[in-house]
Amino acid sequence: MSHRDAEIAVFVDRLESGHAMGHKVLAAEHPRYGQQAVRTSLGRITQAGHLRWIKEHITVEDNTMRWVTRTYWSRTRRSAEWWAEFARERHGKDVTWDHQSGLARVEEATAAPVPDATEPESEPETIPEPESEPVGVAYRTLSALRAAEPRMALSDGDCGSLEPLAQEWLSRGATPKDITRALTEGLPPAVSNPGGLARRRLESKMPPKQRTPRARVTRVLMVCGICEQDERTVKLDRGVCEECLAAEDEPEEGPATVPDTFLRVPRRWHL
Repeated sequence: MSHRDAEIAVFVDRLESGHAMGHKVLAAEHPRYGQQAVRTSLGRITQAGHLRWIKEHITVEDNTMRWVTRTYWSRTRRSAEWWAEFARERHGKDVTWDHQSGLARVEEATAAPVPDATEPESEPETIPEPESEPVGVAYRTLSALRAAEPRMALSDGDCGSLEPLAQEWLSRGATPKDITRALTEGLPPAVSNPGGLARRRLESKMPPKQRTPRARVTRVLMVCGICEQDERTVKLDRGVCEECLAAEDEPEEGPATVPDTFLRVPRRWHL
């Protein structure tokens, strides 16, 4: 690799999990090189065997499907055959818990890839994550019981101690109305201990946990590291299509490799 390519390779290696890998994003953050330089270097780093762009078709149990393009990075130079086998092994992978964006790194010490990935900015991951309830909703729901049913007037202490149980209801898909209904329907004529009754009902009527639909990779396609066209429409050579290879006329700056001194620096990977 040229000196510039090696410098950009080091820059990519420093990226945290989940960082976008589009050349425009990287150029905006790199202190020395613009979009065209970064785009060209990413193509050369891909050809050198450190990067691959892979489009994965994700099928979820809820019958939703989507294409996700991930960028896989390896500090070790890998052959085209190695990357082809890596792509084949992605087929059928269960990605229920690791479908989020991130930078997938293949460490030198292992042959198996780390199951993290980074998507280019053009195709963001679309599998939605569960939305957390706003802070205080559980507490406000409990404190509002006195207005809905005077017999269930809870003290501040009751609301505070019962808040985790009510929050668990919300995390399982229940609404504040569901909690209010569960705590106010079918009450005895007189309630001497509303806090104790509320606790018993919150525990005994707790809704079941929602199961996360399973997601699997059902198809895998290699993508050009420069123009992002996949192998259905272009012929790829070491991760880059023939048209992009033919357009590469920028002179090399001389041989270089990713500095060994950098590769030895210990890092904290966010897996």
